[in-house]
Amino acid sequence: MALELKQVPKLVQQLVITPQLQQAIKLLQLTRVELVDLIDDEIKENPLLEISELDEEEDEPKGDHQPEDLVQKEKTLEVKGEGEGSDDFDWESYVENYNLGSYRGFSDTEEKPSFENFIFKKTTLVDHLMWQFRLSDFTEEEERIGEWIIGNIDEDGYLKATIDEVAQETETDEGRAEEVLKRIQQFDPVGVGARDLKECLLLQLRDLKERDSIAEQIVSHHLPHLKNRNFQHIAKKLGVTPARVMESVKLISDLEPKPGRIFAADEAQTIIPDVFIYKIEGDYVIALNEDDVPRLKINALYRNILSSQSSYQEGDRKYIQDKLKAAVWLIKSIYQRQKTIYKVTESIVKFQREFLDNGVNYLKPLVLRDVAEDIQMHESTISRATNNKYVHTPQGIFGLKFFFNNSISSIRGEDHASESVKHLIREIIARENTRNPFSDEKIVKVLRGYNINIARRTVAKYRESLKILSSNERRKLF
Repeated sequence: MALELKQVPKLVQQLVITPQLQQAIKLLQLTRVELVDLIDDEIKENPLLEISELDEEEDEPKGDHQPEDLVQKEKTLEVKGEGEGSDDFDWESYVENYNLGSYRGFSDTEEKPSFENFIFKKTTLVDHLMWQFRLSDFTEEEERIGEWIIGNIDEDGYLKATIDEVAQETETDEGRAEEVLKRIQQFDPVGVGARDLKECLLLQLRDLKERDSIAEQIVSHHLPHLKNRNFQHIAKKLGVTPARVMESVKLISDLEPKPGRIFAADEAQTIIPDVFIYKIEGDYVIALNEDDVPRLKINALYRNILSSQSSYQEGDRKYIQDKLKAAVWLIKSIYQRQKTIYKVTESIVKFQREFLDNGVNYLKPLVLRDVAEDIQMHESTISRATNNKYVHTPQGIFGLKFFFNNSISSIRGEDHASESVKHLIREIIARENTRNPFSDEKIVKVLRGYNINIARRTVAKYRESLKILSSNERRKLF
């Protein structure tokens, strides 16, 4: 039987995501800063877009076909991608009958909580080391070696390279590389440039005015036993009393295992909330933060070109129509983004009112499906709308994702949010006796007194997520 090629028509249904729908999805998951950057880029690319001033908006004529008011409590529709980008749209009629003003925010009258942004250049560990390096007396070859070494010191102060690698990269011998490293290890902070924890602690011990030989021996040969607090074994190996070992251990505990930490510990990250929640006369009011977000409108000149009966070249009119499509869709997408965030926040307020009134301990279990069903949207839309978004509440600033928690069952059948349980674990550990800290099993028993029934492994998982050490590592001997 001979093979042949032929075309056969076939009807197939498939999901097609148009470029306009892709843009709407992208806008929804952008942070506020990313949204501002995208708008700036679109204004540069699209001549039909321009920034509208507030005074201009107030002076615009009010026709019968106004854009939807964002404060209306109407149902928020999801973008389905049906009909976007159609070429048979009557743009002349659209321009004539529709006022293409900028999107308007949900609330412009409420006074926002005041906060300050400080922009400054913080001195980094590398800057501090290079400042000392330039004040030191090095030869030209040593300067090349030293700069490479400092460039490979991480933020904790450790050299992330071997002497062999330093020698190869700087085309020198290992002896010269080791000599330069030793000089850099004398820089401030003490312990910088070490290649491991042992070397870091020894550098600090050797820098003390009164050196402790027992402490140096413990660090040099018994770090694993020190970590396990096996002081009797250390005392036996060193031939000293346990009391003498404890004296040296106290000295070691005062050392800094991460000498570069002082240049990063106080670094603060400013969070600008996307949404504000105020309590006014016993009720909660939601306001979107639209400060510094440009308000867009269509350029009047190009509007007039499309609405006029004057003859223009077909290519020019087609270009303007394409740009108008993109401009209108961007304005619509931004409006839809803001409205979706507003509706999601409104639903969260309804579910988490007790938290807003009383704090973290009253946080309720909540999943994406609950909010999705409440505002009749898909869970993926809720996930995108809450991604990297922050809200200012009477209880502080939180990410919108913070309000979604798994349910933890209680002894009496009530449900607790996992985040509130974590907060309670943190409080229990904060009140413990540091000489005899609570084990995970003990924390389970304490939680039962709060009507919370969870397994020991769950406590361990929550404790690790909170970056809290085990009971043995939390124990303080002094």
